[in-house]
Amino acid sequence: MKQNVYTVAQVNSYIKNMFMQDFMLQSLFVKGEVSNCKYHSSGHIYFTLKDEKGTISCVMFAGNRSGLAFRMQEGQQVVVGGTVDVYERDGKYQLYAKQIVLDGAGLLYEKFEQLKAELEERGMFDSCYKQPLPRYIKTLGVVTASTGAAVRDIINIATRRNPYVQIVLYPAIVQGEQAALSIARGIRVLERFGVDVMIVGRGGGSIEDLWAFNEETVAQAIFDCSIPVISAVGHETDTTIADYVADLRAPTPSAAAELAVYEYWQYEEMLREYGSTLDRLLKNKLDLYRGYLENLGLKLKYLSPVNQIREKRTYALKLEEQMENAMEAALMRKRHLLEVYIERLKGLSPLDKLKQGFSYVSDEEGRTVSTIEAAETGKRLRVHVRNGIIFAKTLGKESVEWEQKRRN
Repeated sequence: MKQNVYTVAQVNSYIKNMFMQDFMLQSLFVKGEVSNCKYHSSGHIYFTLKDEKGTISCVMFAGNRSGLAFRMQEGQQVVVGGTVDVYERDGKYQLYAKQIVLDGAGLLYEKFEQLKAELEERGMFDSCYKQPLPRYIKTLGVVTASTGAAVRDIINIATRRNPYVQIVLYPAIVQGEQAALSIARGIRVLERFGVDVMIVGRGGGSIEDLWAFNEETVAQAIFDCSIPVISAVGHETDTTIADYVADLRAPTPSAAAELAVYEYWQYEEMLREYGSTLDRLLKNKLDLYRGYLENLGLKLKYLSPVNQIREKRTYALKLEEQMENAMEAALMRKRHLLEVYIERLKGLSPLDKLKQGFSYVSDEEGRTVSTIEAAETGKRLRVHVRNGIIFAKTLGKESVEWEQKRRN
């Protein structure tokens, strides 16, 4: 029987093809301890991954260094993700690493940072999506374990602050493989129930214990919830993905209850203060309008028709009195002036002159004879004296210069 004979290169190539056709070997994660780690000047990293029962050669090319967030050291427990393939020249298979994370808490931390970056890039942490908490609530929804310190703290503080608030508890699984789905289901159930605000959380613990609140399922349920959600996971120093997505983060479950539930006694005191303030402001306002009304009453009384008629009548009487006084004064002035004129007329009156012995001469036609030229010889004249007229006849005339004689 003739046997087939293959070259070394053919065998290596065949084995390489077998590795390439195995889907699992094209993308897998291998956990182990780092040994023989060497950083080459080219940027490549060569190391061996080992456990109690075996070793495997590994290489991370410089182009994949972005998948390594720390400097590898001997003895580190890591998880290497990549592809197992054959190097045909040497006929050796090795793990070609694309990403390397620390095992245990370190691995979880890496996953936490990756999901955080992804959700932040999707905008799920943006403040524009944060809903404000209602100030006064009637129902408080709580998604947490039915036993434990967290639920007791929330119930005690909420009841102490306001005994009338109804607390609706969804007993969720908060740790383990089913925790994320249970928490997300609780958020949706309480949303349909219609609580006013919701607290989602649990007590403190390690990152493994709190990991359910770092799952994308819980983050998406909180983000989609139409009711304001307060995240209260762990202690003050613990931070989870749920804290970033929630509308408000509380450092502890107790603090979450204080944020969600208003203090009823303080509310009563505030109402009393508001009542006192309202009474005082109302009294001040009534006093103000009472004074205003009194002023309007006085103004109306002043502007009423009866008062206006009285005012106008008083004013008319005053004007009448002023007019009478003015007329009396004017009459007195005129009377005095008349008396003066009378006295003057008396001094100029012809009758008074006649009474003093003077006479007035006129011709027969009544023309005044004031010169000797106006009296013709033989013509009749009229001599007016105090008690009558004397008829005379001109017998002769003689010219006399009376002014000259007077001066002499």
